[in-house]
Amino acid sequence: MSETDFIARLRQIATDPAARGLTDDAAVLGDLVLTHDMIVEGIHFLPDERPQDVAWKIVAVNLSDLAAKGAVPVGVLLGYSLGADVAWDAAFADGLDIVLRRYALPLLGGDTVSVPAGAPRSFGLTAIGRAPAEGAPSRAGMRPGDQLWVSGSIGNAGVGLAMRLGEIEANETCLAAYSRPQPQLTLGQALVPHVHAMMDVSDGLLIDAGRMAAASGCDVTLMIETIPLSAALLAVRPDVLDTRLAAASAGDDYQLLFAADPGKAGAIREIAAGLGLAVTPVGHAGVGEGLTLIHRAQRIALPERLGFTH
Repeated sequence: MSETDFIARLRQIATDPAARGLTDDAAVLGDLVLTHDMIVEGIHFLPDERPQDVAWKIVAVNLSDLAAKGAVPVGVLLGYSLGADVAWDAAFADGLDIVLRRYALPLLGGDTVSVPAGAPRSFGLTAIGRAPAEGAPSRAGMRPGDQLWVSGSIGNAGVGLAMRLGEIEANETCLAAYSRPQPQLTLGQALVPHVHAMMDVSDGLLIDAGRMAAASGCDVTLMIETIPLSAALLAVRPDVLDTRLAAASAGDDYQLLFAADPGKAGAIREIAAGLGLAVTPVGHAGVGEGLTLIHRAQRIALPERLGFTH
């Protein structure tokens, strides 16, 4: 069964309003925002990944979901698979301590299990946050006429993975984007009063923009030439259409994707500038459904792969 089909089956069970129809980054139960992500060796991280980096990633990807809801993190629960490598497990615990201290987050509990020798490592983490007073924005609030924005730059982590695999010459910026993603918590909290919809870019800008469009019942048009690419990425890839499509479908960016009335552009830019962050309008919402790509005033076909799926 595909991921999409399985989630469709679960929607028949997850009927509580807090679940938001299983179409959002997180559940919202009263003033609590709850999210749970898993990562698996060989799927979400390489077998030779540093355990400290794996610990960072499992925390950061969950905090990114809270950032997309404008939530303030209050604690985490860890699910951990113990293996035969005691040193690896100890290094993971050290890394977990570092990342939780970095975000002033308490570890509240969780569970451990043992796995057979040779089985891939897998970890789950539940992150809990406090919803903003205005309410946690969903993916489903985008309106026709809204501008669509992204924070930061797109594609660094995808290039960082290629560097880790030895496919291209490495640089520190892209490697760090892959191994130590930075959840945009402060920006997400500041944007809440100004946005109609918000989510994080985890599986790829194209596939995630399509998900926001589907949840909101809108069409989304992305202007491919406006997608922000970093100097570090362009140092190893040419600025051509294929590079931009690869960056927009690679995933692991953990930037924020948000929709807002065009009249909010000044406030949004002012917020980002105050935080020393970049935000870029990359498209707009319209009446209809689906995802449309434009490159230099020409409509282009959707690539076969829009982003990461299981």
